[in-house]
Amino acid sequence: MTQLIDLLEEVRACRLCEPHLPRGPRPVVQAGEGARLLIVGQAPGTRVHETGIPWNDPSGERLRDWLQIGPETFYDADQVAIVPMGLCYPGRGKGGDLPPRPECAPQWHDRLLAELPNRRLTLLVGQYAQRYYLPQPGKTLTDNVRHFARALEAGFFPLPHPSPRNRLWLRQRPWFDEEVVPVLREQVASALQAPPAG
Repeated sequence: MTQLIDLLEEVRACRLCEPHLPRGPRPVVQAGEGARLLIVGQAPGTRVHETGIPWNDPSGERLRDWLQIGPETFYDADQVAIVPMGLCYPGRGKGGDLPPRPECAPQWHDRLLAELPNRRLTLLVGQYAQRYYLPQPGKTLTDNVRHFARALEAGFFPLPHPSPRNRLWLRQRPWFDEEVVPVLREQVASALQAPPAG
């Protein structure tokens, strides 16, 4: 556990992308050795940057609803680890927030995931996480989400981003709520109840 605590201190002190971050660096990450569920999203938004609390926004509310878990479980680092593709708020572009900084995941992910031996399921929220982690990503995010069963074989569950900006995507794909969310909830419940790694 000491090793993970030291690593998290190192991560939170990271200044690798400082010249590119309009609001400065503030890495947001949550991890505990006992975590059975790992959530890999995109990057913090402005509200998360300000508070330092991951998924502390409307996107987080929708994500927790999809997973059917409350804040007390979601923010328990020994149950849920949260390691976004970019740990700092990347700034704003024309159509919303900029993509996660490309330096971040190669710098930190392998080291952080090595300290999560109890992880049973990894949620890949959004296209950046899916491109980085899926062994055989589809051509589109919709392909990945539609064929989630294929990704589950490798321990991954691809999801759209729960941002309010994705309302249209969700409205046009009723199968997500009807077919994907029930399985997602089952998988998350199963992962959280799994015994610790031997």
